[in-house]
Amino acid sequence: MSKKAIFCWSGGKDSAFALYKVLQEKEYEVTALFTTVNENFHRVSMHGVREELIERQAKSIGLPWFKMYVKEGSNAEYEKNMEAFLLEQKANGIEHVIFGDIFLEDLRAYRDNNLAKVGMKGVYPLWKIDTKQLANDFINLGFKTILCCTNDAYLGEEEVGKIFTSDFVKHLPTNVDPCGENGEFHTFCYDGPIFKNKIEVTIKEKIYKPLELKTMKDHPALPPDRPKTLGFWFCELSE
Repeated sequence: MSKKAIFCWSGGKDSAFALYKVLQEKEYEVTALFTTVNENFHRVSMHGVREELIERQAKSIGLPWFKMYVKEGSNAEYEKNMEAFLLEQKANGIEHVIFGDIFLEDLRAYRDNNLAKVGMKGVYPLWKIDTKQLANDFINLGFKTILCCTNDAYLGEEEVGKIFTSDFVKHLPTNVDPCGENGEFHTFCYDGPIFKNKIEVTIKEKIYKPLELKTMKDHPALPPDRPKTLGFWFCELSE
């Protein structure tokens, strides 16, 4: 009997690939997708994608979709809202949460710590798989995805809005992870084997947003060889 799980869905390629693997392996029954959405802008946090596009993904996949709203964007607010949401899910018999994380140990520890507070467990289908292999397998399976956000420490205006192809991966700078696992870029997946229908999107204007730091302590001390993020490029995606 499959174990019931809810899927933490960003709308990007790693979420799409992780969901594909889970659906293929059948160890877990995915009851729904859920996404953290900024309530002020009605967009996915960090990715900048409109919530309506995520809803279209969920409909094409054929799974219910929940939104977890945040306003301030602080860790405290996120943790409070997440705990309340997860307790609701646990009351419905769900004990596992699936994530598309690949190798960031501190992020996994943070997630697992939050889950432990409500007696739930994290599942990581892509964990420690080589990211170049993941990127190529994702493309070869027929998934299609667009770069919706780039971190200007690594990539810029030219790359945002591009389609994630083998050629794109091949020509990435050496300091950029092939899956953007360090936050170098984020994506929106619009086609592939998990979707019943392709998500038709139009790539519109590109927008630059400087990084907002409330205080100097918000900017972590970086190693001397690591570039500093000054802002992010976003491309507007519409139906």
